[in-house]
Amino acid sequence: MSTAPNTAPNTAPSTEPLAPVLLVANRGEIALRVFRTCARLGIRTVAVFTAPDAAAPHVRAADEAHEISSYLDVDAVVAAAVASGATLVHPGYGFLSERSVFARALADAGITLVGPSAEVMDAMGRKDAAREIAVAADVPVVPSYDLDADPSTIAYPVLVKAAAGGGGKGMRVVRSAAEFDDARAAAAREGLHSFGDATLLVEKYVESGRHVEVQVIADAHGNVRHLFDRDCSTQRRHQKVLEEAPAPTITDAQRAAMTSAAVALAAQVGYSGAGTVEFLVDNDAPDDEDGFYFLEMNTRLQVEHPVTEAVVRVHGEEIDLVALQIGVALGAELGFAQDDVTLEGHAIEARVYAEDSFNGFLPQAGTASFVAWPSGSGTRVDHALFSQQVVSTGFDPMLGKVIAHGDDREEARESLVAALDETVLLGLTTNTGFLRALLASDEFAAATIDTAWLDHHDVPRPDDAFARSAAVALAHPELAATPRERAGQGPFGRDGWRIAAGRDAAATTRVHLDGTWVDVDVSTLPEATPDDDAPGLFHLGGGDEEATGWVRGRSVEVVHRGQRHVVALPDPFADTAAAAGDGTITAPMPGTVLEVRVAEGDVVEAGAVLGMMEAMKMELALKAPFAGTVTSVGSRVGEQVALGASLFTVEPAEEN
Repeated sequence: MSTAPNTAPNTAPSTEPLAPVLLVANRGEIALRVFRTCARLGIRTVAVFTAPDAAAPHVRAADEAHEISSYLDVDAVVAAAVASGATLVHPGYGFLSERSVFARALADAGITLVGPSAEVMDAMGRKDAAREIAVAADVPVVPSYDLDADPSTIAYPVLVKAAAGGGGKGMRVVRSAAEFDDARAAAAREGLHSFGDATLLVEKYVESGRHVEVQVIADAHGNVRHLFDRDCSTQRRHQKVLEEAPAPTITDAQRAAMTSAAVALAAQVGYSGAGTVEFLVDNDAPDDEDGFYFLEMNTRLQVEHPVTEAVVRVHGEEIDLVALQIGVALGAELGFAQDDVTLEGHAIEARVYAEDSFNGFLPQAGTASFVAWPSGSGTRVDHALFSQQVVSTGFDPMLGKVIAHGDDREEARESLVAALDETVLLGLTTNTGFLRALLASDEFAAATIDTAWLDHHDVPRPDDAFARSAAVALAHPELAATPRERAGQGPFGRDGWRIAAGRDAAATTRVHLDGTWVDVDVSTLPEATPDDDAPGLFHLGGGDEEATGWVRGRSVEVVHRGQRHVVALPDPFADTAAAAGDGTITAPMPGTVLEVRVAEGDVVEAGAVLGMMEAMKMELALKAPFAGTVTSVGSRVGEQVALGASLFTVEPAEEN
């Protein structure tokens, strides 16, 4: 499928340079973000999309769109760029953004990549080559060991990692000589599988560190500038969760040394465009050392670039990193000196993912029945998720980013907490409540979270008292019919309001919270489309407590403080009882069945693995809840299954 503009081609000869046409080789929120800058600059835009994305927001936002087989298909993306007359291609992040083969294919087609050259990508894309360049630029690097060194001579702990890797893949922490050989073999296998390269590095492992990165921008005329720093220490398994700018814990001396090192590295490699130089700050380093080491350079725009845009000023004005990227790609010279770059305030970004953070961080999918992003002062949201949009596990689970700016860190933190309170995503579970709880924690407020903190600490699950009470108040107004309940003596006390009688007007109800009654206003949101089974979408607000609820028969979804609660309420007037000992094993996440180990009639023990499934590169074993007989197998190897799909049924043994 291809959509074309409603304009006739200009066949008249002209000596004027062609107006730029920019194709974004990406999707989702980053494509929309680039398109916004292009619209401001008057640049014509082209989108690419795969069949599942035919109606995606980034397709609708572009001036022209072309279907491709895959976002990773170099030939298909280049062909779309040629067919559309694109003179520029912005890769966004992920997909082909750091693939030198893509940069070369575009150059061969006479198209400019909004990014560095293929040669620079090759140089900085490998951790071993990048390390050598850093040493040449006099940038501190993590102490390392020869891969073939006698394990007994190494000072542990060390990190064995794939030289061609990234994203935490091909990495193993080794704490003793006895573990070294096995860890080296495992990292090599994963590196070969993930990157086609088993080359490894062995480096000192910093037990307590912070992840600090420096944003750089360079032009083709030899000018390199830094745009200060960001802290990305709040991460889980090497995946960033919260980012902020500027870094809150480094000293002025460390900031000066790191930003200078980043500029020196970019100059050493002949960098052009926007890039990020990442450092590991050792919290236990001696006072007489700078205490930071070069990690890697990302040769693209970063997901967290909005926090830099929020706090960095050039000649006192806010910056647009995408506009700077495009200008450099078109051959412009940076029009400012390093002294023209200043900081103003603090900004924090939260990444909203489709995942169940309080249930093993399992990926989630489904239809976002209702979406409301925050819009308060000082808040920015980059997203591509709207109401009634389908979210699948076929792409990265990030749904959007919420960014808050304040005069200082505490103001930014409080603003982001408030913004996440306003974020409502119904229909599927997200990590919004997790992010809100993490931001509100004493540890984040004190800036004591290091890169390993989330791997060793649990964030408390949000209290569901208000959500459940609100769900009952919405789903069961009839419970207020007795004098006892009208008087507020029971758990469902109300003041006489009825859903059926008051959908269009605000009313008041009472919910029980922490041993007290809270009066809340209830109103139907204009987006609601109530029917016989769904009284509608309601907002509950009163005092410090607010929630949004969606009622569907006896099932109620309530989002409170960012956390989605699904309350399945029994009919209070029906004589029913929950079935005990249910042996149905359902899919805990949408994904692919990897293995089926049993057949109907098999006798299994409690905890026996019945099968395996995978989603978003996560494998999960499906186990028998108790000893018994397998009575049904509802899946086969290779099958794509939805969240909640019935996969196996086990009938309990008589003694159970």
